[in-house]
Amino acid sequence: MARLISARRSGIHGKGVFALQDIPKGTTLCEYIGKQLTHAEADAKYAGNVGTGHTFLFTLNDDYIIDANQGGGVARWINHSCKPNAKAWVIEHETGDPRKDRVMIEAKRDIKKGEEITYNYGIVLDLPYTKELKALWPCHCGAKNCTGTLLQPKEEEKEGRKAKEEKKGKEGKKKDKKKGKKGGKGEKGDKGDKGEKGKDRKKKDKKKGKGRKKS
Repeated sequence: MARLISARRSGIHGKGVFALQDIPKGTTLCEYIGKQLTHAEADAKYAGNVGTGHTFLFTLNDDYIIDANQGGGVARWINHSCKPNAKAWVIEHETGDPRKDRVMIEAKRDIKKGEEITYNYGIVLDLPYTKELKALWPCHCGAKNCTGTLLQPKEEEKEGRKAKEEKKGKEGKKKDKKKGKKGGKGEKGDKGDKGEKGKDRKKKDKKKGKGRKKS
């Protein structure tokens, strides 16, 4: 079987992973592999690396971290993007053994030959998001919606944003209904924005990362 991807120099950051042929949506590109560490072991080993803006750690589940610094494969070179063409899945093992869970990288859409493979790292830190911290985790993906940082909004920020969007949607609905009455046409108002849709992830990780990638 012909190889789908390979690592080489990237315009986003350092090394990157690129498609060697046209890849259809839904294709499994590779597995994120490395040595398994407990969260405590990862904390002890990489406690001082939060401010480096670089990580090869991937949160597998509530019990284990995949450390691609040790025995890692090509997946460790895949860069982050605010508009990714791939996604990471945590596949839970049928036995329920957390040691046997796996992380697979899959094409989120059709990918053309020569295109760089990217996914959203989903990094959330247990620290205040200061300008200085965000600057330590810069994003250079070049997407129109680029946030400028690899750090993702915390749950409380997402809830606040969702509440604002829902409120905005309700206000828009009321205005549209009023317009319908005044116009005498009986037009129904738009339903409005109901806020953010659910995450495109198979398993939501409950443990906040410390400079770790998540599915």
